[in-house]
Amino acid sequence: MKHLTIKDLFRNTSEYANKTVTLEGWVKTVRDSKTFGFIELNDGSFFKNVQIVFTDKLANFDELVKLTICSTIKVTGTLIITENAKQPFEIQADEVIIESLSPADYPLQKKRHSFEYLRTIAHLRPRTNTFNAVFRIRSVAAFAIHEYFQSNGYVYVNTPIITCADCEGSAEMFKLTTLNTDTPLPTNEDGTTNYSEDLFGKKAFITGSGQLHGETYAQAFGKIYTFGPTLRSENSNTKTHANEFWMIEPEISFCDLNGLMDVEEDCLKYIVKAVLERCPEEMEFCDKFIENGLIEKLTKLINSDFVRIDHKDVIDILKKADRQWEFQPDYGEDLAKEHEKYITEYFNGPVFVKNWPKDIKSYYMKVNPDGKTVAAVDLEVPGAGEIMGGSQREEDYDKLVSRMKEMGIETDPLYWYLDLRKYGTDIHSGFGLGFERLLMYITGIENIRDVIPFPRTPNNCDF
Repeated sequence: MKHLTIKDLFRNTSEYANKTVTLEGWVKTVRDSKTFGFIELNDGSFFKNVQIVFTDKLANFDELVKLTICSTIKVTGTLIITENAKQPFEIQADEVIIESLSPADYPLQKKRHSFEYLRTIAHLRPRTNTFNAVFRIRSVAAFAIHEYFQSNGYVYVNTPIITCADCEGSAEMFKLTTLNTDTPLPTNEDGTTNYSEDLFGKKAFITGSGQLHGETYAQAFGKIYTFGPTLRSENSNTKTHANEFWMIEPEISFCDLNGLMDVEEDCLKYIVKAVLERCPEEMEFCDKFIENGLIEKLTKLINSDFVRIDHKDVIDILKKADRQWEFQPDYGEDLAKEHEKYITEYFNGPVFVKNWPKDIKSYYMKVNPDGKTVAAVDLEVPGAGEIMGGSQREEDYDKLVSRMKEMGIETDPLYWYLDLRKYGTDIHSGFGLGFERLLMYITGIENIRDVIPFPRTPNNCDF
């Protein structure tokens, strides 16, 4: 027999009207008078609580009025429609069994708690309304990502967490070793660490990106995507950086930069639309308590045509702007947060900034015919700035080798990556979407620490 949930009752209320139902869950609040009381109950299946009405006709009435927050109970009673009340229905209890009584010092009493405080009890914060909404949205968004790529013919590839391939720059990658760091490390004649005695016999990292390995599978399947944890060791203490986060990284054969932007736009709209449709209660809460106008912002995104503009033209606009910049815009430089904000406001919507200066971008990006820029693109969205970054990859073997040498990237360890340019090379592209950055945009949450269950940031590896 199916275990009945609160979600079942909210989604199919008429089916259970005036019938006896049984629920198990956690007490959110208790209110009582001399002869009756109300319990707000939640079982984790639905964002909203169900109201339980109990009277002094129950043998354990005196125990029920003393129930503490987060105690576990089992309720059997009749579902009654309440058309003119706040809630659409309530349960009039015939029996309430106390399964577990929570101590009175439970840290989440009925009051507003700061996000900073809730991070100190990360194991309990999913029980609050805010984080119940955020992490349910996270689940739905993750499913929508898989759904989008699977329905469009992509193969899901699990790229390695442990790698010897330096993709994003070793300075940002965690080193992995089994050498005893409490004793002097073995060294080579030149004084560098001798990794031949290490587990893998060479220097190894925890992955900073699944892109390079993803490209190998795109050359076999045409279209692939990865979706998994990524780690960067940068000591950055900002609201938008974390040392552990999740990335979505598609790689697409026979696709140039314009085709890539089509995919990025279509993918983002699909995910946002799915969350709006499947999490109405959670999104209403976020709109009301986290970011006013959130649903309107996301609805506008779904209905927008994303602007496409060269990096050079963006700098032209910024230089002509009648305002003072903290960081002066420059043709050879990255965009600062203030620039990203201005350009999305200027165009009143999402903006693809493409064809970036090659000197500030990675070695694997396709150099344009001008020799000065690469076929790279960042998607800037209102309120969040950069949310996606991608490029057309360099498919020419000689040009890629030349670019790697120019940027000081060793070619020998990446022979297998270069092989892709020897054996059936093709025009291909890919992008990265930081899952937590996306969730911040969808929920209105301002700090990345509040959209990942157990955040890993500098000086923070609790739980």
